[in-house]
Amino acid sequence: MRTILEERNFPVGSIRYFASAKSLGKVLPWKGSEVAVEDAASGEYRGIDIALFSAGASASSQLAPKVAAQGAVVIDNSSAWRMDPDVPLVVPEVNGHALADMRKGIIANPNCTTIVAMSALKALDRLGSLRKLVVSTYQAVSGAGLAGVNELAEQLSDKEGQLMWLAYDGRAVDFGKPVAFAGPIAANVLPIAGTLVDEETNEEHKFRDESRKILELPGLEVSVTCVRVPVFTGHSVAVYAELARDVTTAEATQAIAEAPGVRVVDIPTPLDSAGRDFCLVGRIRRDPGSRPAVNFFVSGDNLRKGAALNAIQIAEAMIASRS
Repeated sequence: MRTILEERNFPVGSIRYFASAKSLGKVLPWKGSEVAVEDAASGEYRGIDIALFSAGASASSQLAPKVAAQGAVVIDNSSAWRMDPDVPLVVPEVNGHALADMRKGIIANPNCTTIVAMSALKALDRLGSLRKLVVSTYQAVSGAGLAGVNELAEQLSDKEGQLMWLAYDGRAVDFGKPVAFAGPIAANVLPIAGTLVDEETNEEHKFRDESRKILELPGLEVSVTCVRVPVFTGHSVAVYAELARDVTTAEATQAIAEAPGVRVVDIPTPLDSAGRDFCLVGRIRRDPGSRPAVNFFVSGDNLRKGAALNAIQIAEAMIASRS
């Protein structure tokens, strides 16, 4: 978030950093100067216009109302407020108008996987009215935080000359005991991302519930399977989007190409998306089945557009709406 604020020349008059008490007094940079970290729990927030939260659902549940009550608009990157009916859940290119109804002084940033698919899906909804989604996600390890990144890196390190034997035996390489994931993630695919809530994971619940809220389609049918893949950054989503009317591949491609925050390419990959501010969409095609539907594949940087960038864009949209 700090990096993107600088990259986009966000109009910052002054900046303050807050964290848990164990980080009190730590110094972090801002445009050539140094700013000391304050204690979030005991901090005084009056005079702050915008508070960017990325501290987890538990901390956000406790602190966001306190900070909003002192006059700041809270933009929260956790799951704490996303499904609160009084809190807008916003992807600015898709439903920026929702910022007009901000009753609690809190705005929720959607889940990183959800964000990646929203602009393309909104374009298809405008084109032919969405009726049903069947989705498979391919989620990078950075979605599980630094622990996930470290686990993949450690499992791949010092394995030169060994990995090829996995072609004959999946147990040919000892990757050690997994910690961040349900099994080894190196050279593997885990058909479970997040934690089981019932028969589904919390990641699958998030995609379904958040898609309905952002797209303003409460009755949208959504079937989703979330998968963790050995990619460092860049979430991907394979989508079957059923529509109310038949559309051609050319119509769908044009609609998605005109969507903000999207670039249509032949073969979108997470590697190409990492470090970019736009999502890559490709493999767009009319479904050959009996129902009117479009298939496509999208990859987007889960740390940038999937999290930090979208939060900054929410702040920019909020400022623009008030100017």
